[in-house]
Amino acid sequence: MQRLMKRKLAVIVILGSIVVLLAVRLASPSFEVGPEPFQIAREPNISPEYSGVVIPGNIAPMNFKILEEGQAYCARIHSADGPAIEVASRTGQIRIPLRKWRALIQTNKGRSLFVDVYVRNAENEWLQFQRIVNTIAKEDIDRTLVYRFMRPVYNAWKEMGIYQRDLTDFDVSLVMNGRSFGEGCLNCHSFAGDASETMTIGLRSPIYGSSTLLARKGEVHKIGAKWGYTAWHPSGRLAVYSINKVRQFFHAAGLEVRDVVDLDSALLCYHVEAKKVVSPEELADKNRLETYPTWSPDGLYLYFCSGPILWKDRNTVPPANYDKLKYDLCRISYDVETDQWGKAETVLSADETGSSIMLPRISPDGRFLLFCMCRYGCFPVYQPSSDLYLMDLATGKYHKLAINSRYSESWHSWSGNSRWIAFSSKRQGGSLTRTYLAYVDQTGQAYRPFVLPQKDPAYYDSLLETFSVPELIAGSVKVSKSVLARTARSEASVAVDIPITGATPKAGPSEPWLERE
Repeated sequence: MQRLMKRKLAVIVILGSIVVLLAVRLASPSFEVGPEPFQIAREPNISPEYSGVVIPGNIAPMNFKILEEGQAYCARIHSADGPAIEVASRTGQIRIPLRKWRALIQTNKGRSLFVDVYVRNAENEWLQFQRIVNTIAKEDIDRTLVYRFMRPVYNAWKEMGIYQRDLTDFDVSLVMNGRSFGEGCLNCHSFAGDASETMTIGLRSPIYGSSTLLARKGEVHKIGAKWGYTAWHPSGRLAVYSINKVRQFFHAAGLEVRDVVDLDSALLCYHVEAKKVVSPEELADKNRLETYPTWSPDGLYLYFCSGPILWKDRNTVPPANYDKLKYDLCRISYDVETDQWGKAETVLSADETGSSIMLPRISPDGRFLLFCMCRYGCFPVYQPSSDLYLMDLATGKYHKLAINSRYSESWHSWSGNSRWIAFSSKRQGGSLTRTYLAYVDQTGQAYRPFVLPQKDPAYYDSLLETFSVPELIAGSVKVSKSVLARTARSEASVAVDIPITGATPKAGPSEPWLERE
C-alpha cells in the first residue's frame, strides 16, 4: 500500500512539473524572429520612455512595456561586451533578469546600450523597429533614494510614509509611517550630506504635538520644536532650519488650483552639542521672509532664499499681493570655529530674473548650484511654471536646463559624486509627482531624465499616490522604524527655547498637509 501511494505521489509531482513547464513555455515565447524581419523606420513606442537617456552603471533593470499591436514581443538588450539579454513576452511587458542586467551594464560603463525590439503582427510576420540607443555612464549613482510617499489630495495627509529604495534593485523599505504616532504628518526629512548617519524628520501630530526626530551616532532624540527645511553644516556641529507660517488656499480654475503662501518665516540655528537654538539677526530680518537654507560643501557659506513681506496682516489668507512675492537667492558667510556670521549678500535677485528663486542645492564638488524658478511665491510644486536652472558658481552664470517639461519640476537633490540629480516632476499629466533621475556632466549639461525604474513596467499607469522630496544618500537608513515610532510617541528628550523675533512666527498648530507634496 505504501509503495502504491509513493507511485501515485510521484505521478502527481511529474504531472505538476509538466503543467508548470507548459505554463512557463506559453508565458515566455521563443525568441525566434526569423532571419529577415520587416524593418520599421522608427523607434517602437515604449513605456516608460527609456530612450536616448544616460543611465548609471548600477541602476536596477529598466523594465518597460512595448506599446505596439502584436501577437508576440521580443527585446534584445546588448552592448559592446558580454552576452546579449533576450526577453520574450506575449503581453509586451519586458522584465529584464536582474543578474544578467547587472553583468551587462557594469561591464560596459561609458558605452552605448542598445535595445532591439521585435513585434509579431496578426499575419504572423515579425517586425523589427529602429534600435533604441541609451548610454551607460562611467559614474554610478548613490545607492539609496529616500522619499515621501503619500496621496496627492490635500486633506489625505494621514496616509503617508517615508520610504527608502535601493536603486540597484527594487527593494523598498519603510523608514517611518504616520500611523505609528497617531496618524501624524511627517515631512522635511534631511541628511548631513549624502550620509545616512545623521537624519532629521519633522513631525506633526494631534496627539503628540509638533517636534523633530534627530537620529545621530546610532541614537534617536526627540527635539521639542518642529524643524522646517533643514541644512546641516558639513562639520555636523550645527543645522540651520526654517520656521514657516504656511497656509494653503485654492483658485477657482487652472491647471493647478492649489496654492500656498508663507505668511512669515525665519531661519534658526541649532547647535548639536549645546542643544541650543539661536536666531542670528542676519537670518531673521523683520521685513524679509527667509527660507530654504543650504550649505556650500566647504561650510563657508549658507545659501538661502529671501523675499520682502508685502503685507501688513500676517493672518489673512491669501494676503494682498501674494502673487507679487518673489524670492531672491542670497548667501551669508560663516566661521564654524568662532561661530561668527558675516553679512548677507544677494547672489541672484528676482528683479534680474523676473521670477521667484527657490530650493538652492549645491553639488558636493562645489561647482554648480541647482535651483528652480517660478512665477511667484515659495511653493514650486504647486506652480506649473517651475523649472530647474543651473548656476556655475565660478562664474555666476546660470541657464535653464533642457530637462524641463511644461509642468512643475521641483524638490531636487545631488548624488555624492555630483554627476546625478533626483527631482520631482509632474510631467506625466501635471497632477502627480514622480521621481526622475538625470545625468549632469562636468560642464553642467543635463541629459534627458528618466523616471525611477520599477519592477512592474505598468506600475505608474494606475498609481494614484505621489512621490516627493527625493534625497540621494550613499548608504541606507539603519535606525529601525520601531525606534523612530517609539521616540515620536515619547516625551521630548531635548527641550529648546525658540528665540522669537519680530519676524519669527510663533509656534503653534498648523495644517500638516501643506508642506512638501
